[in-house]
Amino acid sequence: MRVVSIKINNFRGVKYSSLLLPHHGVLIGDNNVGKTTVLEALDLVLGPDRLHRQPVIDEHDFFRGQYTLKPQREITADSPAEKTDGNRTEAVSNIETDEQVPQIEIEVIIAALNGEQKNKFGDYIEFWDSKTNQLYDKADPKGVDTPTISEVLRVTFIGSYDKDEDDFDGKTYFTRSLLEDDNPALFNKRHKQLCGFLYLRSLRTGSRALSLERGSLLDIILRLNEVRPQMWEATLNTLANLPVGSDPELGISPILESINAALKKYVPKEWGVEPHLRVSNLTREHLRKTITAFIATGDGDHAAPFYRQGTGTINMLVLAMLSQIAENKQNVIFAMEEPETAIPPYAQKRIVHEVRKLASQAIFTSHSPYVLEEFTIKETVVLSRDSEGLLTQQSIVLPENVKPKRYRQDFRIRFCEGLLARRVLIVEGATEASAFPAACRLLAELEPDTYSSLEALGVCVVDAGGETDIPGVAQLFKKLGKQTFALCDKQGETNKKLIEEHVEQLFMHDEKGFENMVLKGATEESLKAFCKQLCWPQHLTQRFPDPENNVCCALQEYFIWAKGCWGIADFLSQRSLDEIPEWIRNTAIELKNACAPASACHCVDPEPELTPKADGNEPH
Repeated sequence: MRVVSIKINNFRGVKYSSLLLPHHGVLIGDNNVGKTTVLEALDLVLGPDRLHRQPVIDEHDFFRGQYTLKPQREITADSPAEKTDGNRTEAVSNIETDEQVPQIEIEVIIAALNGEQKNKFGDYIEFWDSKTNQLYDKADPKGVDTPTISEVLRVTFIGSYDKDEDDFDGKTYFTRSLLEDDNPALFNKRHKQLCGFLYLRSLRTGSRALSLERGSLLDIILRLNEVRPQMWEATLNTLANLPVGSDPELGISPILESINAALKKYVPKEWGVEPHLRVSNLTREHLRKTITAFIATGDGDHAAPFYRQGTGTINMLVLAMLSQIAENKQNVIFAMEEPETAIPPYAQKRIVHEVRKLASQAIFTSHSPYVLEEFTIKETVVLSRDSEGLLTQQSIVLPENVKPKRYRQDFRIRFCEGLLARRVLIVEGATEASAFPAACRLLAELEPDTYSSLEALGVCVVDAGGETDIPGVAQLFKKLGKQTFALCDKQGETNKKLIEEHVEQLFMHDEKGFENMVLKGATEESLKAFCKQLCWPQHLTQRFPDPENNVCCALQEYFIWAKGCWGIADFLSQRSLDEIPEWIRNTAIELKNACAPASACHCVDPEPELTPKADGNEPH
């Protein structure tokens, strides 16, 4: 069983989205792009334990918080005026319109159904063509025998605001019944349990994994094994008889007795007397929230609550419990956020492999290169969301000059960070990759109103590895919807045009070599000051016994020798504002101006008029 498609309307930061999900995959993209929103949407449709939350949705689950129709404006002659224009006034009116009340709609298509699921959901089974990635709805019944067509179940969550009840309502339905029946059939909790969807939140799953709260991992394991703990009555009776603070020497019981005496002066005993302390509310629900497992720590006998263990230990505990669930369920979908949290790289990889083995489908979100490199290109879903709330997915398509072998080998050092960012600055070598960000950080410290660090702009620097590789790397990120820029030495006309085809803006200086540009743009005093503090390598000491007498030549040789050791970055990061080359200062301002409009779009969303497309991804 696996989810092949999900469509989202009006949910959190997503106005509309239509996504295809791989068998196993990872959702990636910049923060607040919509990764968690997709998993939360799946949980609303398929998660049986989400129903315990009342109401199941709230104001912030609606796109931009709009869950009612906005008041309409009309021109009247005598209404209270907001704006006056001659004898006409504009007033707010709640007149009837054809506009529909905002609803959250999430449609999920589930494929690879097992025999039990097909029997249970037989009345609502539809067919899916994996070749076209669409539902098969032709009148020809023989077409379903095609190898690419399989049985699927389509279910839809609908959430809305009930004005009469002044509350929110949300239910999941069999989609086919929504379209064909006057009284659509609910896709209820038992149906969802049969589907076996588990959403593992990095911050919440571990904190209650071994508690008995409804929906905890321990609770799920008990239910799967059909274990119903018959302990509540005995535990409640024991707690009810457990004395708390009754010893007079403690000083608590005399105070309670004096309160009781004062109380009797004013009310009859039927109203309530004899206040005393108990260790619990003495309800099953309260016990579920307070009972927790203890784990021994170290070599001694001392045990502490499981949630007081190290974060990494808790995460591995969660993995062990997941294996128990998968062994019992045999057909489960795992959606897992940030498996890398507080986990060393080797354990991150183990989690990915184990969950993939255990689950019929595993969907991750991650910012870890060690997690991402465990997924193939086809299993990596790159998400992007525009200012109007349209969430889309892109597939990674390697250009001709980026071979699959190179992509895999250089993934951590060259490609991973760019895949996770909104904006990418592609540079031609290691010198630019270290020096330009260092200069921007210093400029932002010296004059924050004019300059900004690349980190603050959300710009990731990617070393293309050479000037001829810039066009291909730029093409890769541009096709993924990234805002791309390039920074390089003076180029020949042919390569310059190739670069400009795939970047929003090219920053190119007029020198052959970043070192030459820095040396020509820096003041002689700053070069000599840097010379004095250097510990010169022996071979350069022999060539330049007194480097200050030939400072430009000496430093040029030093910068070339220190290419991989942040030589120019060290020089630039120690300069005053006027000592930083003018080209770097101007480029920093141009890059900031190019990024500023896009940054504003993500901070303040304009009111969109978005028509959902037929096909096309964090809380706002």
